[in-house]
Amino acid sequence: MIVTRFAPSPTGYLHVGGARTALFNWLLARKMGGKFLLRIEDTDMKRNTATAADQVLKDLKWLGIDWDEGPDIGGPNGPYHQSERRDIYDKYIQQLIDEQKAYYCFDTPEELTQLRLAAEKEKRHNIYPRPEVFPTAADVEKAKAEGRPVTVRFAIPRDETIVITDEVRGEVRIEPTELSDFIIQKSDGFPTYHMAVVIDDELMGVTHVIRGQEHLMNTPNHQLLQRALGFRIPKYAHMSVTVSDSGGKLSKRERPKTLKKELKAKPDADLQALANAGGISVEDLELFVRGKMVPDMPVIDAIAEVAGVHLPEINIVDFFRSGYIPETMVNFLAMLGWNPGDGREIMKVDELTEAFDLSRVSKSNSLFDRKKLLAFNTEHLKTEMTPLETLTKHFRAYLEENESPVASADDAMLAHLITINEGARTLEQIEQKSRFAFIADEAMEYDEKAIKKVLLKGDGLAMLKTVGEALAALEEVTAESVENLLRGLAEEKQVGLGKVAQPLRVGICGNTVSPPIFDAVQMLGMETTQKRIAQTLEKYGN
Repeated sequence: MIVTRFAPSPTGYLHVGGARTALFNWLLARKMGGKFLLRIEDTDMKRNTATAADQVLKDLKWLGIDWDEGPDIGGPNGPYHQSERRDIYDKYIQQLIDEQKAYYCFDTPEELTQLRLAAEKEKRHNIYPRPEVFPTAADVEKAKAEGRPVTVRFAIPRDETIVITDEVRGEVRIEPTELSDFIIQKSDGFPTYHMAVVIDDELMGVTHVIRGQEHLMNTPNHQLLQRALGFRIPKYAHMSVTVSDSGGKLSKRERPKTLKKELKAKPDADLQALANAGGISVEDLELFVRGKMVPDMPVIDAIAEVAGVHLPEINIVDFFRSGYIPETMVNFLAMLGWNPGDGREIMKVDELTEAFDLSRVSKSNSLFDRKKLLAFNTEHLKTEMTPLETLTKHFRAYLEENESPVASADDAMLAHLITINEGARTLEQIEQKSRFAFIADEAMEYDEKAIKKVLLKGDGLAMLKTVGEALAALEEVTAESVENLLRGLAEEKQVGLGKVAQPLRVGICGNTVSPPIFDAVQMLGMETTQKRIAQTLEKYGN
């Protein structure tokens, strides 16, 4: 049976690159009737955060990626947090030490830095100087007494070329002289990534490892450990890099980079207010702007919101908050470095699962084209692609996450808003067009550009007054009756419908963004419509 896994480190939110890795592993397992496991690689005790770990699980569930074994549901191969598996790792580390395949080291960070600098100066690989005689347990106690760090390194076998058979890249050969003895146990007693991942993949029965190209050069170390421990060697597939449409590798650093650039362009910004929003000091904010430090992502997000800066979506939660739906993200991520081979692009998840094959994974870098993503979302927001009931569920989750006043609507109204805003590109767009109907009249905000262009230019205000009087005579307020009235009025005045509809839209919504104006009036009801028209005329009619 095929067994794949996704093993995120909870040091940050789920990046789209990590989501793609999870998706490809999940698709292969589901296509082949295998198992997909979730494992949390939380041995970096200094950088782990509970918030990040929780968000990763939420993001995967939002995408519809489920797992057969994992930290929240258990399974026969647990625990699924690496931090809870130290006794397992210790056993295998001790086995390697006993077999003279690994050895203790006592180098300080300063001494390791000197070794690296010397290698750079001499323009050679930084190969750790393996001792002729490996330290003993007594040496370990002495080093601890002296306050020196104690680590364990794996002794690279030097007698054989390492050959990696990669499902995407073919055969990759590495000479052992290019590799340095690497640490498998840190000074805090936890295993390094290399050691833990090899042990866990073996004990959890993982047969296929699909991961990013950046891990390709880790694979020789992993295969050497697998051989030393008598483990199986899974099949490896390394996906190419996803490139940002702004240039370079798609990176989570794009968000702070964008914010820093925008703040530099706003020398008059209220730094105290921005710092307060982020919960940091003004001094730290100034250090960030100067490029001396980078706050955590929630701080970046909070500052950007107050500063009115739109940050590029990088983490899965960013796309959720921007109004993309999971069906879109799964479809789009699947196309980053893979295609079904028949020209299809817009695909449902069951179609992706049926078509997925590692042989179609590309060696070339993929482009994270945001315009294409938006086009995908527009297609998936159509009810012929995604059922209205599902879209309504997604819309409510989006509204609640963003604390929108539209969240007060019942499901029937939310479904209606989706229907009348057909052609919307994001849920955010639907929300922006609809929120006018869910705020108090006195809380309505006016777009001054719209006021000048539509109401204060020409006879816009006079037309708004005329439309208001005509609407007041309606016996029944429906979208159809309002449409008939406005079209009749436009014909009577011998003007285009826009000359009648736009003053009304600005008068009751405060801007030129709304659902079809006939539906907008019906949503508000005649009493509120008349009140807003009067309010607008009073405010701008002088």
